[in-house]
Amino acid sequence: MSIPDFQSCMLPMLSLAADCKEHSISESREVLAEHFGLTESERSELLPSGRQRRFDNRVAWAKVYLEQAGLLKSSRRAHFSISEDGLGLIAKKPTHIDISLLENYSKFQEFRAASRKADNSEVAKQASVEEFGATPEEALEQAYQSIRTELASELLQRVKASSSQFFEGLVVELLLKMGYGRNRTEAGQAIGRSGDEGIDGIISEDRLGLETIYIQAKRWEGTVGRPEVQKFVGALHGKRAKKGVFLTTGVFSNEAKDYVSHIDPRVVLIDGRELAEYMLDLDLGVTPKANYEVKRIDSDYFSDE
Repeated sequence: MSIPDFQSCMLPMLSLAADCKEHSISESREVLAEHFGLTESERSELLPSGRQRRFDNRVAWAKVYLEQAGLLKSSRRAHFSISEDGLGLIAKKPTHIDISLLENYSKFQEFRAASRKADNSEVAKQASVEEFGATPEEALEQAYQSIRTELASELLQRVKASSSQFFEGLVVELLLKMGYGRNRTEAGQAIGRSGDEGIDGIISEDRLGLETIYIQAKRWEGTVGRPEVQKFVGALHGKRAKKGVFLTTGVFSNEAKDYVSHIDPRVVLIDGRELAEYMLDLDLGVTPKANYEVKRIDSDYFSDE
């Protein structure tokens, strides 16, 4: 089955605590994973940030929401037990627990009111956990990825509409930001030279110029096939070159990708989508609009040791 959302984790978590004993969050993860019949692959799936397992994140937020409603209580870090209100709800034998049910509890209403007061923006409304069934971290990452995807698409369209001279300058800036080329003048001369047997430029891989990389950089609207890539590779063989980069605003065919994976010299293909992603990662052609810093409790600060 698919990984359950955090609201689906609420009832089995509260049921686990119905024995009135204290339970750890790590124990609850194991019990709930077995309850939902999750595979190891599903248990290991990470959030887009790669910093936490998706299922663990959802279990943690199920605990947070149950505590905010007063159904669970916590006397120490990463542990919980059931409250009187929690026992009362279990006695009613609910078939599920979700946010709409939690809204019946005054403590949760106060929690929600405080959250809305802190941020009533349209983005917050659109990325609400009620709508997506996502945890706050997941909603934040989903919103970020959506904005990034849209921006990358717009960025690529701008690059495609630019002049050849501008595109050459962009490639220079990109390679410099990646750490290639000894300086901007050298890089500019390298990319700016006219094509030589399928080669648009040569740039130093390191500051000492001990290794060189041959470059093909073209604004293409369609698909770059294997023949074009083979032509570039042939030019590399003519130079006895070991490394090459073929960069385009278009896309590479599957045949072209398969071809470069089985040859020597080593050739890296960068298509339009990857070009836009690199530009975003290296702050090329974009500028920060807003920063949101997500914090967590510093456990060491509260340690008695």
